[in-house]
Amino acid sequence: MVDVPGRRPRRGARLRPVGDGELRLRHRTVHGYRRAYRMAGEGPALVLVHGIGDSSATWAELVPRLARTHTVVAPDLLGHGASDKPRADYSVAAYANGLRDLLSTLGIERATLLGHSLGGGVAMQFAYQFPERTERLVLVSAGGVGREVNPVLRAVSLPGAHLALSALRLPGMALQARMFAHLTRWLDTDLGQDAAELLTLVDALPDETSRSAFIRTLRAVVDWRGQVVTMLDRCYLTAGMPTLLIWGDRDSVVPVRHAYGAHEAMPGSRLEIFEGAGHFPFHSDAARFASLVEEFTGTTAPADWSREHWSELLRAGRPGTAPDRVGERELREASERSAT
Repeated sequence: MVDVPGRRPRRGARLRPVGDGELRLRHRTVHGYRRAYRMAGEGPALVLVHGIGDSSATWAELVPRLARTHTVVAPDLLGHGASDKPRADYSVAAYANGLRDLLSTLGIERATLLGHSLGGGVAMQFAYQFPERTERLVLVSAGGVGREVNPVLRAVSLPGAHLALSALRLPGMALQARMFAHLTRWLDTDLGQDAAELLTLVDALPDETSRSAFIRTLRAVVDWRGQVVTMLDRCYLTAGMPTLLIWGDRDSVVPVRHAYGAHEAMPGSRLEIFEGAGHFPFHSDAARFASLVEEFTGTTAPADWSREHWSELLRAGRPGTAPDRVGERELREASERSAT
């Protein structure tokens, strides 16, 4: 856990109930594209960024609780959920820019970023691009901290993925997929921990436009060899940024070893492992997850960046001990995959 000197943590926040009307889906048009989001509560801003193929609906159990002490914003990323799905740039950097612009239209200048999977990569990229607007980071089963990823996602990045995803919509295929999911669960495999949620993501791709946006997003971060972007080489820049890492120890999408690598690479970060959980620990134990986030935001002071501090970190560069901590080979591979 990291505290920033000179800033007092927020304590004893007043709890308030959240009405059903606050949880409804809203829309803002930014750069000509309609972006869907949910917004509820009052207090310090907390932005929830979902993963690939998902939407703000994934946070359904968490928003009412977190909104008792925060202004919670949960967007549908462009190409996802109820947001528009244009033929556009779906890179991690583009998502960070879009998130900044949406928050600006909502009058939110600074926030704690909580990102899951792809959303974790977006949150890290947001903090890298806009450190002065980032108070804390909560990274949940985050992408962008290692090459490994589920082989299914690597396969979907290959040519012909459109046909494969379309085939899953054929009569009878849904039943076979669910039978396979039940089998993996019954065999107590790691994939079985995530099978139900992953099938839900497939159900969220009902048409060609949705499938095209999904594949364009996936190919921006994954190819046949694995993940193609990383923040490992610049994790030293999180020094002074309160950072919480949350992972399931049976994650079949992004292996839990990535959590330990990120923890070593991020100075002062805090790591929490959910035993028995897969890629969606906030679904496996929503109460524990919400309590961790509330405790973290309530007992750490927000980062207070300046241009001078950022320049000092960049001039100092990555600490010379970094190869010993995250592995020289991993850093060499990371240098080929860095998001700029």
